[in-house]
Amino acid sequence: MKKTLKSIIATSVIGISVFLGFSFASAGSEKDELNSEKVTFFGSPTSAISSSVSVPQSYNRISFSGTVAPLLKKDGKTIYERYGNTERQAIGILEKLKADLKTKGLSLADVTYLRVYIAPDPNKEDTPDYQGWFNAYALFFNTKENPVKTARSTVGVESLVSPDYLIEIEAEVAYKNKKLDD
Repeated sequence: MKKTLKSIIATSVIGISVFLGFSFASAGSEKDELNSEKVTFFGSPTSAISSSVSVPQSYNRISFSGTVAPLLKKDGKTIYERYGNTERQAIGILEKLKADLKTKGLSLADVTYLRVYIAPDPNKEDTPDYQGWFNAYALFFNTKENPVKTARSTVGVESLVSPDYLIEIEAEVAYKNKKLDD
């Protein structure tokens, strides 16, 4: 019995030591990456989003106000005809963001953070259609064309400024400050 107890204690001590060693090594690696001269995304490789993003001082930032879906059909009889469901609205918003970034010489790869508000969808038992949003996000981020996985918050809200809007998206963007490089 004493041998078994000693064996369990020894195994536990070794296991904890190995785990802590990996944890400290991982923490040291992330700490080193905080001093990087490039935008660094942290988090699980299996997650669609980053848990945090580090932006060096040598980068400029742009914050985009909450953006809502573009009008699809002015004389549409329902919100779905006028603006689409949550997924369609999110795609429209991300396409608007992509176009706006392009006019500034930037792209969706420069987006570091998204804050998303989702209102209840009447066609989804008056609950927010989170999956619709996740589907739209997956078309623009964490893809072969754009491997960036933004940090992100998704919040269910009671309503948005118009009952036609099912989703509103804010974005934070970081881009290299050219003046500091000269």
